[in-house]
Amino acid sequence: MGGKVGLKGTDGEETVQKAKQLGATQTSPERAVEALQKLLHIKDKFELITYPFDMGEQEAKQCGFDPHVIGRIQRGATFASDTKAAAKEMLNLRVNLILFVGGDGTARDIYESVGQTVPTLGVPAGVKIHSGVFGVNPSRAGDLAAKFLQGETKLQDAEVMDVDEEAFRMGRVSAKLYGYLRIPYEEELVQSTKGGSPAILDEKTGQQVIAEYVAELMEDDWYYVLGPGTSVKAIADHLKIAKTLLGVDIIQGGKIVASDVNEEQLLRLIEGKKVKVIVSPIGQQGFIFGRGNQQISPKVIRKVGAENVCIIATRNKLLSIPLGRPLLLDTGDEEVNKMLSGYRRIITGYKEEVVTKVSA
Repeated sequence: MGGKVGLKGTDGEETVQKAKQLGATQTSPERAVEALQKLLHIKDKFELITYPFDMGEQEAKQCGFDPHVIGRIQRGATFASDTKAAAKEMLNLRVNLILFVGGDGTARDIYESVGQTVPTLGVPAGVKIHSGVFGVNPSRAGDLAAKFLQGETKLQDAEVMDVDEEAFRMGRVSAKLYGYLRIPYEEELVQSTKGGSPAILDEKTGQQVIAEYVAELMEDDWYYVLGPGTSVKAIADHLKIAKTLLGVDIIQGGKIVASDVNEEQLLRLIEGKKVKVIVSPIGQQGFIFGRGNQQISPKVIRKVGAENVCIIATRNKLLSIPLGRPLLLDTGDEEVNKMLSGYRRIITGYKEEVVTKVSA
């Protein structure tokens, strides 16, 4: 819930309430439906078991399933304890696969409940999605679940990672490996574990060179929306502007316009302006949108236009992405994904660009 309103996650009851006060809405229901629709063609070949109401029952019925509903919850007010209880009950029922919807916090809850005793698979719907237990997007997660239920895939251990949300909101990434889940695996359908910038001497230099080139291209009458991460922050550092490391900021004419903005603030501030968005893919995963920068939402991208999205990445970062895999999109909006897909120019150095495939 916290992505578009700039909270960088919603672990804990207080943060959930704050997200709601800021106008956040859940993305997990629509993402659950998107994944379940990929299982409809084999619905008569397996039994779908779910928890009540908004923990799966509603979405299953919306898709046309007749689920076996177990457990009890307070409708509209569920917490990590409910996730853990559901996973344990499903383990006791000896299910063949647990398909969960959420982010790293949910993956951690599942791991703490079942460990590696039952195959699991995540449908990505969180802000922090560093773990390698998720499908590339909800549709691919559904495809992979269907393949597994038909005996067409192998199982593989995948890392469950989570970060300290309080540190994350303060601009520090404190990630920890909690363990491994057993997931159905096909390389093109599962996201990689998030990796940091390669630990080599010239990575920072590469970022600085890109920053110098991008700064030269900037025009004073344009707004520049700077996404999160060290690669983009290098641009602000070059201009001697204070930028949040993990937030979304706006600059114009070498000055800060707004820091750590959410979707609503972005839409208001860029109205009637000439705007470019500058983002960098996540190392190893390759996601451009949909992981940690949900403030730059489909509404924002539509308003800015695909032609005004600038992607930057050092050569080392591009080399960290699995060979043959395109840069990835998971905006949650199929039309916007299509707008951004295709072969796009990536700035990789001073007056250096490469053309790379971008795909949902």
